[in-house]
Amino acid sequence: MIILLANFTIEITSDNGKYKVMGENPDNFPKEPSPDDTTSFTMTSSALITAIAKTLFAVSNDDLRPAMTGVFFELDKKGIQFVATDAHRLVRYKRTDASSPKSDSFIVPRKPLNLLKSALPDNDDEITLSYNNNHLFVKHGTTQMSCRLIDARFPDYKVVIPSDNPYRLTVNKSDFQGALRRVSVFSNKSTNQVALSMAGSELELKAQDIDFSFEGDERMKCQYDGEDLTIAFNARFLIEMLNAADSDEVKMELSTPTKAGILKPTEQDDGEELLMLVMPLMLNQ
Repeated sequence: MIILLANFTIEITSDNGKYKVMGENPDNFPKEPSPDDTTSFTMTSSALITAIAKTLFAVSNDDLRPAMTGVFFELDKKGIQFVATDAHRLVRYKRTDASSPKSDSFIVPRKPLNLLKSALPDNDDEITLSYNNNHLFVKHGTTQMSCRLIDARFPDYKVVIPSDNPYRLTVNKSDFQGALRRVSVFSNKSTNQVALSMAGSELELKAQDIDFSFEGDERMKCQYDGEDLTIAFNARFLIEMLNAADSDEVKMELSTPTKAGILKPTEQDDGEELLMLVMPLMLNQ
């Protein structure tokens, strides 16, 4: 038997025992935010799930830079962009099959996006998203979620995307990912540095950990258009970025060993565009 006593205490009794549990005044429970003065737009459930999956891995864990701890939603009448960065890599995912009645932007924290990815069905059901200055409201059928937006200014990501990377590397995604996993075993565990050397139709991946005298070296076929180049990246970042690319082949746009590289799928569905940027590491001498 359960009895509610004074001071919000619950007493539970059975044939063989008695238990008391202290409660709290329900008035102290946070009030559900009201969707006042909101702007709404719709998109399919699968489109939102895809956008979350392709950007969330690049969100920063650094609480000292709160603007980077969420995904930046950039809206206008032509489409929606989802952007995430941790200052070492950046992901921009565009969809033109969804739009907003006006140009606007906001930052959604990581945790509610993870919850949405798990709760929403991967189908073409219509999702309604409404937002105001402080909150985002998501509605799907009888399921509703609200979350507080991050009150910070997202960095001007457009200035870091290079527009003149003249060298092009095209490689099989699964082969490249497998080679990165194998070679990175021999890399320094604090940097995960793997050097990529491109010459003609051959790509060489090399890693070493001087502290333990580890060294890994692997070669694979590729299509490369440009001058011979050696550039180093964090292998873990590249592997995670390759997971977000759905095509059989990927292409990298490169320039110099100190300039960011751009990674894209070679084939993309109509109405979507994925661009991933990764900063290089200083080559071990």
